Amino acid sequence: MSVFSMMFRMLSLAVLLLAAAPAVQAQDGQGGGGRKGQRLGQLENAKIAFITNRVSLTQDQAQKFWPLYNEFAAKRRELNRNGRLLRRDITEGMTDQQIRDTFTQSFASRQQELNLEKDYFDKFQKVISLRQVAQLFQAERDFTKEVIKRVAGVGGAAPATGTD
Repeated sequence: MSVFSMMFRMLSLAVLLLAAAPAVQAQDGQGGGGRKGQRLGQLENAKIAFITNRVSLTQDQAQKFWPLYNEFAAKRRELNRNGRLLRRDITEGMTDQQIRDTFTQSFASRQQELNLEKDYFDKFQKVISLRQVAQLFQAERDFTKEVIKRVAGVGGAAPATGTD
């Protein structure tokens, strides 16, 4: 597995955790008052603080950047979800052609994810500098690594917002 692919999978995990926050909050019936809802909300807040700090967003930039980033993240979450569903659909009873078709759809989904990243790479540059865009993608990877490290280790606190 390539480093990019591994990092993408880790980022997908973090995005999945963040995407689950509203669903968990709705399920616990307390609008985020449950422990899982609170933890996922804290994780989302930590990610915002982490990225804002790492990318050194000004207040003006942050006001323009976060709605765009949230749009990007929602689209990426949906593509990731669709891709995961396709990969799960392969079963023993499938014909070779059905397996081939599933992989073809999975590859198309991953290409859509790449196209989305390229599209938002350009859009992000309209509100933040190229250097900040590079810092954004690095910050996402670093945040994901930190979340995985904490889940595998202590399992307690959300990632620090500073530059470790």
